[in-house]
Formats: sequence, structure tokens, C-alpha cells
Amino acid sequence: MMKSLNMKWMLVRYFLLSTVVVLAAAYLGWIYMAPQFSSIDMWLGFVGGLVLLGLFVGYWASVHFTRKVDMLHISILQLMKGNMSHRINGMEQDSFYRIFTDFNQMASSLEERIRILQKLGEENALLYTQSNESAVREERKRLARDLHDSVSQQLFAMHMSASSLPKLIEQNKPELVQAVLKQVIEMSVLAQRHIRGFIAQLRPLELEGKHLTEALDQWFPDYCRQNGLRGVLDIQLHEGLSDGIEQQIFLIIQESMANVVKHANAEQVTLSLHDIGHQLLLNISDNGKGFRIQDVKTGSYGMYTMRERAQKLGGDMEVISNAGRGTRIKVMIPRFHDSEALDSGQ
Repeated sequence: MMKSLNMKWMLVRYFLLSTVVVLAAAYLGWIYMAPQFSSIDMWLGFVGGLVLLGLFVGYWASVHFTRKVDMLHISILQLMKGNMSHRINGMEQDSFYRIFTDFNQMASSLEERIRILQKLGEENALLYTQSNESAVREERKRLARDLHDSVSQQLFAMHMSASSLPKLIEQNKPELVQAVLKQVIEMSVLAQRHIRGFIAQLRPLELEGKHLTEALDQWFPDYCRQNGLRGVLDIQLHEGLSDGIEQQIFLIIQESMANVVKHANAEQVTLSLHDIGHQLLLNISDNGKGFRIQDVKTGSYGMYTMRERAQKLGGDMEVISNAGRGTRIKVMIPRFHDSEALDSGQ
């Protein structure tokens, strides 16, 4: 409040000074020079001189005032350009001293906060590197565990069944030989399906350089064809999505499709992505064997990863499945438009 009063009284002083100077000149001119004014032109010249004197005093006051304002403006520009060490030197008797002092305090506070943010950024970069390395280790452990629980056991069973074939052939038991061969073929098909699922999870992303719709138009039919699935694709997007949203949605789709190949034993899968204005709805459903939700372990089937990706975008994921009735993955992501962001900013 004191700053405003000081500034106000400074402007009042400038106004009073200009008024006093003009009135004093008018009084002196009237006392000493009035008898000499014999024509209207001389009076007009005198009045004009008073006006010029008032303008000169006002100009001098405005120059003094604007010089301080320019100094403050230049200092603000220095902060904007990143020179956080810039400060304004002022004298205590200066009417702008309090403003300059507050500016210096603000600059010091801003400099300290940016220093803290920079330090946090460096720490976050280190943590990001460490978390990536940790994620790679965890992914390797998960892959090794999944390979051991599925493919490794299937290969062992195939080996045991195939090892019994020579003895059955020697004993001339064609019926048992046929049964064992059929069993080996079924286990090899299942092992192949699981390996394809692992490959789908490990293969490079195919979204780089493409929009989500374009990438899915190319990737989804190829993926279904390679894994013996009938695929139905339905994408209805009214506007483009940000790169971050497109990437996370594509990763969710890849994870879900890999689960279909590895676990669902399905013949058909339907993928739909709709923009309903305030929300993005992603549905992936199959006609496979399904499962009971309560029987699924926490983190199994990659559900934890998919839900985490949806939550990163402010959304959520729902799993609907029953034994023998297939599975449906439903992902809901909030949709914010540029106009809404602008309104909220204002």
C-alpha cells in the first residue's frame, strides 16, 4: 500500500510543481509586463509562452518518471531471457525504491526456484535412467518366468511324448503312435501360439512416423492374419490425438492383442476406437475361452501394465470376461479439446 501512496504523491508533486511554475510565471508577467502589452498579439504570445512552460515542466517530469519505468521494463526482459542474476540498483529516497526492492526479491525467489527445478530435473533424469534399467530387468524376469511356465513346459512335454514313439513303433501299436503324434502336434501349435505372443510384445513399435489410424490400418490386419484370427477394425476419430495419447493407446492394443494370441484360443477379435466428444472409448473383444476375473492373479495377462497406461492418461480400464464367453477389454480416456484448454486457462 505504501508503494501506491508514494507513487501517487510523486505524481501529485509533479502536477503541483507544473501548476506552481505556470501560475508564478503568469503572476510575474501580469505584474511587471502587463503595462507593456498593447495588443492582443502580445497577450496571445504571453499565454502561449505559459503553455510552453507548462509543457516543458510536464515533459521533464514525464521523462524522469518513464526513465524509471523503462529501467523496470528492461529488467523484466532480462528475466524473460534467462538472466536470473539481474537486479535493479536504486536509492532509498527514490520513489521507485520499494518497487525495485520488490522486483529484486521476486527475481531472487524466481532464481532460487529455477535452481531447485534444475536440480530436480537432473535427479529425475538419473531416476529415469535407473527406472529404465530396472524396467528392463523386470521385463527380462517376467519373460523368463512366462517362457518357463508355458513354452518350456510344453517343449518338455513334447520331448517326453516324442521319446515314447520309438518304443511304441517297436511294439507295433499304430493307434497309440497316432494318438501321441496328435498330442505332439497340438502341443507344438500351442507353443507356437505362445511364442508369437511373446514376439508381439517384444517387436519394435510400428507407430513411429504414422498416426494411430494409419498404423492400426496396417498393423492390425497383418497381425490377425499371422496369428490365424479374423479381425474386425472400427476406428472413428473426429480429430487428431496427441503423440503421447496415440503411443499409449497403441501399446495397450499391442499388449491386449498379445494376450488374445497367448491365452484366449480365439477365432475372431474386434477392435474399436471411438471419439464420443468428451471421451475416447477403446474396446477389444474376442470370442475365446474367457476366464473368471476372480481366478486371475494380480498383474497377470499384462492387465496391470494396460491399466497403468490408461491411468497415465487420466483414464481407466475395465475387464469383462466369463468362462466360455470370451473377453472384452474396455479402456476409457478423457478427451480434452483445445478450446476447453483455452477456456480453463482463461
